[in-house]
Amino acid sequence: MDAGGGAARRSSRDGAAGRPPVQVRRSARRRRTVTAFREDGAVVVCIPARFSRAEEAQWVERMVARLSARDARRHLDDGELASRARSLSERYLDGRAVPTSVRWVGNQRSRWGSTTPADGTIRLSSSLQGLPPWVVDYVLLHELAHLLVPGHGDDFWRLLTAYPRTERARGYLEGWSAADARREGGDAGRDADEAAEDDPDADGGTAGDADVAAGLRRPRRAP
Repeated sequence: MDAGGGAARRSSRDGAAGRPPVQVRRSARRRRTVTAFREDGAVVVCIPARFSRAEEAQWVERMVARLSARDARRHLDDGELASRARSLSERYLDGRAVPTSVRWVGNQRSRWGSTTPADGTIRLSSSLQGLPPWVVDYVLLHELAHLLVPGHGDDFWRLLTAYPRTERARGYLEGWSAADARREGGDAGRDADEAAEDDPDADGGTAGDADVAAGLRRPRRAP
């Protein structure tokens, strides 16, 4: 169902070489905007129901390219992630948090990140890839702080007061989780910072494991 209450028609396209499969969702309630996002290994492109097949093909190509370009700008590999961790530790924690490894993992569905203070390892959920860099920085800094204070008491939160976007990032992640739950029933709720969106009618036409001692949990989805 469309998030606005109208029925949405869906179709799928096989991915070209090196490209994920594409699912097209047509909605009679979507009048102008075209939106694209990643979901379960596929790219979902949401378009108005009035689009012709030629327009559909044109906008699929455009939005997939835009999404890929955005992801290329935002994704850090494990080495870059570790370098970013060192930089954040120096800037906000006086260099006291020194992880032994920092890496992306794809098996954390209930956590944004996790830390094992005993061996100094930090893992960030691959779900964060594509989110704004300042949000990723917050999660990374949160996990770095757990190397110094395992729990979430006052001492822990005092470590994060130096980061100016702590509260904004926490609100963003809570909102993202709520939108993620809504997306299971439709195509609305995707934040503009983590979806590619365009208006074709606008002028110009472009637009935890048991050994994990601490970690940043994702809010539970609404039932």
